[in-house]
Formats: sequence, structure tokens, C-alpha cells
Amino acid sequence: MKLVRGILFLALALITFIPAGSWAADDKKIVIGVTPFPHAEIVKIAAPLLEKEGYTVEIKEFNDYVTPNIALNDGSLTANFFQHVPYLDDQVKNQKYDIAWIAKVHIEPLGIYSKKVKSIGEIPSGANIAVPNDPTNNARALRVLEKAGLIKVKAGELVTARDITDNPKNIKIVELEAAQLPRTLDDTTASVINTNFAVEAGLIPAKDAIAIEDKDSPYANVLVVRKADLEKPAIKALAKALNSPEVKKFIDTELTPKGIVPAF
Repeated sequence: MKLVRGILFLALALITFIPAGSWAADDKKIVIGVTPFPHAEIVKIAAPLLEKEGYTVEIKEFNDYVTPNIALNDGSLTANFFQHVPYLDDQVKNQKYDIAWIAKVHIEPLGIYSKKVKSIGEIPSGANIAVPNDPTNNARALRVLEKAGLIKVKAGELVTARDITDNPKNIKIVELEAAQLPRTLDDTTASVINTNFAVEAGLIPAKDAIAIEDKDSPYANVLVVRKADLEKPAIKALAKALNSPEVKKFIDTELTPKGIVPAF
């Protein structure tokens, strides 16, 4: 019995210490983490192309911007697709993730939305405007407000509300988690909301935003993988599928009317 227990203990120990990234042992299965809109829909268009090449695709949806990178870095995912390049760069720098982007797919313009006013010019003095609280989207939102003529912000990449140099309407900046921003519209004068969360809340960026980021925004959403996997056939096949004519046509016809544009 002691021998049996010893063998079982050894077997369990070996299982415990199998690297989380062992998906490569079954490299015909691709597990990709996404946020629901539009990333999941885009991957669903790419999946049949991968299946024709003998891959199976499993889509795991997340509702935050933190967990997908943790899951990718520890090997629970083959890849993720939810973030733009500046956010990824910030996460890699601060969290020391060993991950990198391999393909740009689309751009989701950041928009200013309101239930209280119908134009930027109607925003009153003392207005409270909610923005995302993660560093890159926070800075991006401040630039959107600056371009709309509401504030001026000093030069730099990861600017914050402390870097506002001119605020003629004495606007109060409220920082909240990006996913929560659509729910703030009943309480704020306006909110700066990521397109994916805006659409999930029933908003149509092209119609409902009172100001929206330019379509030449540098914030392309990208496919991200572990650096060690960049040259693997499954990863190259996934990148090719997400940059395929089929995906581009889907974005152009189904998503561009909602404010989303292809980045390839």
C-alpha cells in the first residue's frame, strides 16, 4: 500500500508540474480568450478557416481587461484578442508578461456618450465626465476630450487628469472601470466609452456618440500570444485567419456601420 501511495503521489506531482502552456502538446486545438464584442464575433468568422486546416477553436469570453493576459501568460490560453497595442505595452512593462502581438485586426474608436446633452457644445460648466481608469484608455479618453475642445492636456503618452493644463468649463473627471461606464450615463453629464462596451449596452457609436475618435487612431486591437509561440504553425494559421479577406469583409459590412474599422 505504501508503494501504491508513493506511485500515486509521484503521478499527481508530475501532473501538478506540467507547464500551463502544455496546449502545444495538442497543437491542433486553439484556445483563444476574447471580450464579447466584437472580438468573439470576429473569431467566429475566422474559426471555419482554421477548421478547414484541421484546427479546432475554443473561444473563452472574459468581461475584463486583466484576466485574459494573466491566462495567456500562464498558458491557460493559446492566444488572446481583446486589447490595443498601448495597453499591451503597458501591461508587459508593468506585469513583466512574456507576451507579444502578432497581428493587428481592427480599431474600436473611443466615443463620448451622453443622455443629458446632444452635442459637445451643450456640455455645461461643472459637468462630470466619466473615463476609463486603466492607464492607457484613461490617457486616450483625455485626448478625445481634448480634441473635442473641452480640455487641454500636456504632451506625453500616459497622461492623467493631473496633466490637464486648461479646463475652462471646470469639468470633473470621474475614473471608473471601463466595463462599468455605460451604466454611468444616468448619473454623469457624459462618459467616454470603449466601442465594445458601448455596443454591448445597446449604443451605436456611429449614431449615438456626440464625439468619436478618428478612424486613423493608433489603438489597433491585436492578436496576442506568448513570445515563445510566435513561430508555431497554429499561431501563424490563427493570425492569417484573423487577417483574411473573409474577416475584413465581415468587419467592413457588419461592424463598420457600428464604428469599427479593419486595421489590415
